[in-house]
Amino acid sequence: MGAALTRYRVIAWIVGVALILLVVIGMPLKYGFDNPVVVETVGQAHGFLYMLYLLAAFDLSRRAGWPLKRMVLVMLAGTVPFVSFYAERRVSAWVTTRPELTPEPVAG
Repeated sequence: MGAALTRYRVIAWIVGVALILLVVIGMPLKYGFDNPVVVETVGQAHGFLYMLYLLAAFDLSRRAGWPLKRMVLVMLAGTVPFVSFYAERRVSAWVTTRPELTPEPVAG
């Protein structure tokens, strides 16, 4: 469970940053200054990364036993700027506050 949560958290941040770059920098450059280079590069990267985000969210939701509604809402969080950061914090809290989902400490 811990590895699935870490994968989800990392990709949620990456997707969130890519989407902000796309919306805050890319879109104004494309439509305000007729320079689509950021949209063309970051847009494709965001699309690919969003697919990885969906896989990570699905994997985590399957392992955590979430209901379908929660899984879909978490998956949609990567489509709205800044929401993936909020969702990442909520998901981390959901997973870490349930003792049956947290990994066992390694004896050593």
